[in-house]
Amino acid sequence: MNKNHVLRALLMALAIASTLAAVPARAEKADSTKPMNVEADALRYDDLNQTSVFTGNVVVTKGTIIIRGAKINVKQDPEGYQFGVVTAAPGQRAFFRQKREGVDEWIEGEGETIEYDGKADRVKFIGRAEMRRYRGTELSDETSGAVITYNNTTEQFNVDGNPGGATPSNPGGRVRATIGPKPGASAPAAPAAPATKLRQSSTLGGEKR
Repeated sequence: MNKNHVLRALLMALAIASTLAAVPARAEKADSTKPMNVEADALRYDDLNQTSVFTGNVVVTKGTIIIRGAKINVKQDPEGYQFGVVTAAPGQRAFFRQKREGVDEWIEGEGETIEYDGKADRVKFIGRAEMRRYRGTELSDETSGAVITYNNTTEQFNVDGNPGGATPSNPGGRVRATIGPKPGASAPAAPAAPATKLRQSSTLGGEKR
């Protein structure tokens, strides 16, 4: 093999290695593989449809996920993924909390109904919805609306308002959000010291000393 062939093969190998290095490695979300543990006052299980209905002070844990409500309907697909619909008691809201991947941050939210999709790693808060993000124990961001959909895989969320569903605390039924600064955000720079004023000279050559 001549030098040109060797150089060409080497460049091709480097190009392939660079392409593989550029492909991001998506970390697996551990919560999706954890078993779902449920505590409740009563359970109705349907083996044919693979559904379970828990009622009465329901508490669900699944890895870092914590869910609380009055009732939860859980369905499992053939691949083993769980899908849950949580309903709150009248006048109250169901609760959801989950740790974010790789950081000391938590997402928690409330709604009259909460829909959890374990396969898509997505949670939806419906009715007087509210979602908060904590950095450690400190509240960072807070959002409220009629419906909030949070995708944990893409770390994106959508919020819908409901002008027809006004409440005493939100008469307009509009979306509300409070967004905190990122950690380590630099403080505003101090104002610059006033420049030294120049004195006017009465002679062309300046003041005599």
